Formats: sequence, structure tokens, C-alpha cells
Amino acid sequence: MNSIGQLFRLTTFGESHGTAIGGIVDGCPAGLSLDEKTIQKELDRRKPGQSSITTSRKESDTVQILSGLFEGKTTGAPIGFMISNEDQSSKDYSNLKEVYRPSHSDFTYDSKYGFRDYRGGGRSSARETANWVVAGVIAKQLLHSVDINAFVSSVGEEFIEKPYQELDFTQTENSLVRCPDEEAATRMIAAIEQAKVEGDSIGGTIICVAQGVPSGWGEPIFDKLHARLAHAMLSINAVKGFEYGSGFCGAKMKGSAHNDNFIEGSKTTSNLSGGIQGGISNGMNIYFRVAFKPTATIMKEQSTINKKGEAVKLQAEGRHDPCIVPRAVPVVEAMTAMVLADFYLLNKNAKI
Repeated sequence: MNSIGQLFRLTTFGESHGTAIGGIVDGCPAGLSLDEKTIQKELDRRKPGQSSITTSRKESDTVQILSGLFEGKTTGAPIGFMISNEDQSSKDYSNLKEVYRPSHSDFTYDSKYGFRDYRGGGRSSARETANWVVAGVIAKQLLHSVDINAFVSSVGEEFIEKPYQELDFTQTENSLVRCPDEEAATRMIAAIEQAKVEGDSIGGTIICVAQGVPSGWGEPIFDKLHARLAHAMLSINAVKGFEYGSGFCGAKMKGSAHNDNFIEGSKTTSNLSGGIQGGISNGMNIYFRVAFKPTATIMKEQSTINKKGEAVKLQAEGRHDPCIVPRAVPVVEAMTAMVLADFYLLNKNAKI
């Protein structure tokens, strides 16, 4: 399955250490103004080598639009694009040809296909997410009235103590860790740097807020809005959990405290529903949290097995993020935008 979306649909190709990665966005209406500089700006937020707390791999991640764009506007044809892989160090992975990395997809890919690209994980590499960012920018342009902001809400045991309503999202990009709370960001960066010094890794969470989504987007049964958002988020590498609105905290509450009472103007006194009721948006802010595990590749010696099932020791090589969450922020935004763009188009057929 290399595609996501129904009407607004992305299909991708490529491997981490292949010639290039890329994709095709189908279903984007004609006449949409699209600035390639905006696409590049978003890719720069995700690309490797951007700070001391990310992988040292150097990629310009320069996108080349191949089709579907003329004089700065979409033509209605499929939008094809490609991103070349420039800084390949495949030799760093030669020791993995016969060995399975703990908590990676190496073993499961071999089990499914009987063959795998061991160079950086091949198709399973998080490098694939650059394709999603390109499509996400196009989706954001389509959703001109919707504002999507994601930020790092925790790293390890360090977290933001303020609710998102008290944060200034314009400060997110001023932080190495993409946390809009300066005090919390300082603690998060220290936690990442400590894990890096120890040759270890650390996980974290990202909160995403979508403002300006009108009521009525989503489907009532199997394609509930929150279900499609969950599918998109759980498709991101290293994601281990998703919760929207009150999430798991809602399980501890009574209905009288949890219900969002309506007031004049179709608004609600609270928003524990997370902007979604019955699988359909209700016009309030949509917000959710995504949990990321620690990066699986660490610089410490680990016990594993080889393709013969024999116990071996593995000392990882190569370039890896000690914490994936700072670079995952634009990916979360992109996947959110694609889901919402799909429902925006689908909702046009909902009623006369």
C-alpha cells in the first residue's frame, strides 16, 4: 500500500539510499496557486542535518516538480515530483546485510518479502516522509481557511505544562526542538543532548491543532474523521500512540464533566470532544497528541540475531537522530493537511 487518500490522493516511491524518492498527488483541483518556495521551506523543516540534535546526514531535499503545474498554478493533472538522494553512505549499513536491528522492520520485512534493502531500511526509512511533506504543502494551500500547527509537547519526562491555548505557535520555529515554550524547550534539548552523549535515544510527543475546520467534515461509520487522522498518524515511522480531545483522560471522567454543552452560535462551553463528534467535525478546534518511541538505532551494543537465527552482538554505525520528534513536526502537519483536504473535497458531495 503506497497510497493514502480517496479524492486527494498521494502515491509515493523510492528508498532511503536509492537514486531518489518522490510521488504523485492526484485529485488536486485546477487553478490552485502553488509556490514552490513554500514547498521547499516546509521540506527544510524536516530535512536532516539542521541542528546539533538531529542526524548529521546532509540532504538539500530540493524538490523538482515534474508535472501538474503551469505558470504557478495546478492544472488538474497529477502533480508529479522527485527529491534526489545526495548524501548516501550505504557502506555504513553493510554490517546489517545478515543481521536484524532490534525494534526495526528488518526482521518483519524479511518475513513478508523474503528479501530486503538493508541500506538504511530502504522503503521503511523515515526518509519517505519527505514525500508526505510535499503533498502536505499542496493540501495546506487547498485548505486556505484552515490553520494547522504542530509542536513538540514532550521529550522523555520533560513536557509543556501549559495548555495549547496559552502557547504562541509563532515561536515554534525559534526552538531547536520545535517547542513554543522556551522554558520547557530548554529542558527538552538537555534531555536529547544527554541521550546523545550516552549513545542512546529518547522519545516524545507532538500535539497538533487544526483551527478553522468547519462543521460537517468526516464520515459517520468507517471513515470517521478521527479514525482517518489516527490512520495517518500511525502510518508515520516510530509512532506508538494517538489520542484526540480528552483521549485516555476521558476514561477517568463522568459524563456530566466530560460532555461539551452547546451554547449560542453552535459553539461548546468546553472542547473535550477535540472538535469531532460522531466522526464528523463540529466547528471547534481539532486537537490531538501523537506519541513517538525512542529512535530504534542507538550507538550502544545490543543483542540480536542474524538471518540464521543465531544470537549475535550488534554495534550500530551510520547517522541517526537521538530524538525523532523535532523533525516529525512538519510531517504531522502534512499528514493532517492531507486528511483534511480529502474530507474537504469529499464533503462537497454530501448535500445539494
